Amino acid sequence: MTTREPTREGVLQAAAKIACLLPPTPLLPLCVGDAVVRAKAESLQPIGAFKIRGAWHRLTALSDSERARGVIGVSSGNHAQGVAWAARELGIAATIVMPRDAPAVKLERTRALGAEIVLYDRAREDRDAIAEALAEERGATLVHAYADPWVIEGQGSVGIELTAQMERWAGGWPTRIVTPCGGGGLTAGLALACPEAEIVPVEPEHWDDVCRSLETGAIQRIAPDAPPTACDALQTPATRPINFAVLKARCRSWHRVSEAEVAAAQRHALTHLRLVIEPGGAAGLAALLAGKIPTDGRTAVVLSGGNVDPAALAPLLAPGARTDLDRALALQGVPRAEQRRLA
Repeated sequence: MTTREPTREGVLQAAAKIACLLPPTPLLPLCVGDAVVRAKAESLQPIGAFKIRGAWHRLTALSDSERARGVIGVSSGNHAQGVAWAARELGIAATIVMPRDAPAVKLERTRALGAEIVLYDRAREDRDAIAEALAEERGATLVHAYADPWVIEGQGSVGIELTAQMERWAGGWPTRIVTPCGGGGLTAGLALACPEAEIVPVEPEHWDDVCRSLETGAIQRIAPDAPPTACDALQTPATRPINFAVLKARCRSWHRVSEAEVAAAQRHALTHLRLVIEPGGAAGLAALLAGKIPTDGRTAVVLSGGNVDPAALAPLLAPGARTDLDRALALQGVPRAEQRRLA
């Protein structure tokens, strides 16, 4: 793994590459309490997630000889699709190490993009060790999902787009950006891209290694007996030094969300934004809707992915699925006079 550090200059270079490749994703207004929050819909990327950004920046930085030897990725699905998509466009062979319990839709779409998939047991095997061994055996380049400087810079291009959109539609750069956080690639990228903004990572309960790392000042790992979470995209065992160096310098607040809060945020996005958001992609929105993070009119939230198995989405839409918590959260999206009428 390279020792190069990610930089804001690298983020700007990545943003320029992405601007030549893809249109900006929408920045949508959403009422949360008495404020309007701007939601960056990365779920509408060609692969359904922001991961296409880091993958493109990383693979386009490879030399001709590196491209000829191929790339190895590690992912539960969104980074897998980003690497597979970029590799297909650039004519590079891609192999992705993925958990056996990854959502079927992510496995299917990664295969459809032409990548070879190597499966592993999330509970008993070390995915990074498997990927590193494959890279060594094949002479391929390891494209880590979050602990790679080019990947971090590529994810930071979200913040460059978002800032330009906020200046046009919200009257100035974002004062606060709320983001789902797994290993910290997107969070670190946003911190580099938007030095004026408060960057607020949000993790699912029990999969809160970044929160605990920031609280203790040292990298912490997820407990071996951590319970399952619907937020598969955020099930990273620990952040890495390259990410944590940026996070501890820039993040002053962070939050955890429950499974119920995440499900409520998914329903809220579907109802109010007409967007299908996967559980991990809705974590930041969940924290805002639950009232855990203040808003000021120039707060933005990243909806980082929308790859949901239909079978997992169906229960959210079933009659009777809305709980008292959901109804309470839904009231936060309407004016207070209307809240009183509906209460």
